Amino acid sequence: MSLSVVKYGELVLRQKGARIERMTPDLKKFIDQMFETMYHARGLGLAAQQVGRALQLTVLDIREATGRPSTLEIEGKTVDAADFMPLVLINPEIKPLGEPVPGPEGCLSFPEIYCDITRPESIEVKARNEKWEQLSFRCGGLLARAIQHEYDHLQGILFIDRMTREQKAEFKPELEALQAETKAALAAKKRNGLQ
Repeated sequence: MSLSVVKYGELVLRQKGARIERMTPDLKKFIDQMFETMYHARGLGLAAQQVGRALQLTVLDIREATGRPSTLEIEGKTVDAADFMPLVLINPEIKPLGEPVPGPEGCLSFPEIYCDITRPESIEVKARNEKWEQLSFRCGGLLARAIQHEYDHLQGILFIDRMTREQKAEFKPELEALQAETKAALAAKKRNGLQ
């Protein structure tokens, strides 16, 4: 079952995710629902906050973005990132490695808003997967960008927080309209007793 993607203006997007202590059947089901939601929305990544739960959990699958290369290195060996998709990261920790570079980003919680965001080109990642196995790898390109974008969500940070002052000014009307629309939808839900 596909979940609803939370839009800009909902408080959960600003909440830091709680650490996950163990894999449970409910969590496994939630991960499956997150993937279904991400694929349905044609996204490359989705954080738990984006579907209303403040947890240290994100899912990713970059295989559809064939025009934007990724690198992946496990135990010093270069491997094909596509072979490791889809990817679940639980309680991820990241360490920046490369120089900061600008690159295009969008977000399912900000429909139709795309902007160049500057982030480290490569990172080191440690996390657990859906089998509760420990993962450790280095990555670059689109995969590194996607993981950093989702990691920010887990800390309650949004990609608009990474925009320059000029970019924020440019997108101000769209952001204000989206926030107002979200607040109106939440108020309507509350009035109808759905929340």
